[in-house]
Amino acid sequence: MAEHRITLGGEPPGNGLDEEAVQQLSANFRGQIIRSRDDGYDVARAVFNGMIDRRPALIARCAGTADVVAAVNFARDNDLQVAVRGGGHSVPGYAVVDGGVVIDPLPMKGVWVDPGARTARAQAGLTWGELDRETQLFGLAVTGGRVTHTGIAGLTLGGGSGWLERKIGFTADNLLSAEVVTADGRVVTASAEENEDLFWGLKGGSGNFGIVTSFEYRLHPVGPLVLGGMLMYPAAQAREVIRHYRDFMETAPDEVGGACAFVTAPPEPFVPEPVRGTQVLAVIVSYAGPLEEGEEAIRPLKEFGPPALDMVQPMPYTVLQSMIDAGNPPGLQNYWKAGFLSELPDEAIDTFVEHAQRVTSPMTSVLLVPMGGAIARVPDDDTPLSLRDAAYNFHALSVWADPVDPERHMAWAREVAEALEPWTSERTYLNFIGDEGEERVRTAYDPEKYRKLVALKDKYDPANMFRLNQNIKPTAESGVTS
Repeated sequence: MAEHRITLGGEPPGNGLDEEAVQQLSANFRGQIIRSRDDGYDVARAVFNGMIDRRPALIARCAGTADVVAAVNFARDNDLQVAVRGGGHSVPGYAVVDGGVVIDPLPMKGVWVDPGARTARAQAGLTWGELDRETQLFGLAVTGGRVTHTGIAGLTLGGGSGWLERKIGFTADNLLSAEVVTADGRVVTASAEENEDLFWGLKGGSGNFGIVTSFEYRLHPVGPLVLGGMLMYPAAQAREVIRHYRDFMETAPDEVGGACAFVTAPPEPFVPEPVRGTQVLAVIVSYAGPLEEGEEAIRPLKEFGPPALDMVQPMPYTVLQSMIDAGNPPGLQNYWKAGFLSELPDEAIDTFVEHAQRVTSPMTSVLLVPMGGAIARVPDDDTPLSLRDAAYNFHALSVWADPVDPERHMAWAREVAEALEPWTSERTYLNFIGDEGEERVRTAYDPEKYRKLVALKDKYDPANMFRLNQNIKPTAESGVTS
């Protein structure tokens, strides 16, 4: 089978651009305008998922909010399709577009931490590793991505899942305000006191309503040292280990986060040589509290089995956050499936293990992530996000290197999702799904919340300029009425 590359269609790069308009944009642009003839174009258009190969007509690297406004106005006035790039981790490839304009805030990396108020203002070009580095100077953190090179913007707007969520909620639950550039080029602030409707929609409605140029987060005391790491078991013990983990998590304190993950043991010195390159079950552990309390809280996990390899120890929070970076490098082929499990009975565990042991690539990982704790205590109406009471979410992350014959790897991920359907809710978070169509986006929300999101789209982006995302269409396109 030929190589598989995902494109969105559109004009060939550079065609159809009004050169005078480009020159006018460039004249007052503080950042960088990159076109196909320029050095660095191929690097600038590359995204995390190596399956995505798209060629924008123009990439606007924005140095500040004024640049974002100029790029939005240029795209609108010239009827060009817009892609908004954060960290470029969108697996469907929404961060880049054929023949259109990519608005990229990469240079916007300002961070202002107020340790007394326990807040941080962070610009949209930051990754989670960069934000964590600044907040950890003061022993503070907010729930962030599990891979450090994930952008803060996309993760926050889709909800924001991370190791701290059971203790302090999702990233969106800790959002205090946002600066937003709307489709008509206005700059507005969204918070609980100002443009409250937009603020609600940003906390799980993805990038549908504008381009967020900065985020204000509530921070929490975490670190600088936390208890974290992995307990590693032979794959053959997976069923009994996951059942014990499920039972343990039913009464575990909120400070305990983590996951059960099928991974391929890396060829590292800390891994016994016979195990390297074989599939293992890793119980990922994080404890967002005092070290001595953490040792006691996770003792039942460490004593069960016991594990073949115990790598749980005190470590800097920033090290915990980078723990799975090595298994998630950019540029590989990625196809993901995920969903929420209402419960985790033995039958569901058996189904999960059976399919996890049939991965088609050693780079693939399969995770069960516990929910509960602070997640479940946020009132349902506070955000568009549903399923606060879900027990677990699962991730089937099919990853491979050779672009030839992708269907085998994609089919495996679909099979995992289909097999778990008896326990999976139709509700989900937009960050968890691929390019699955309008109906899938609609069913991600309960009907009343979806109507509110459509009303926001009508108000802030009625022409659907920001449609390269898990798109909530305006009334004129969706047919949803209030």
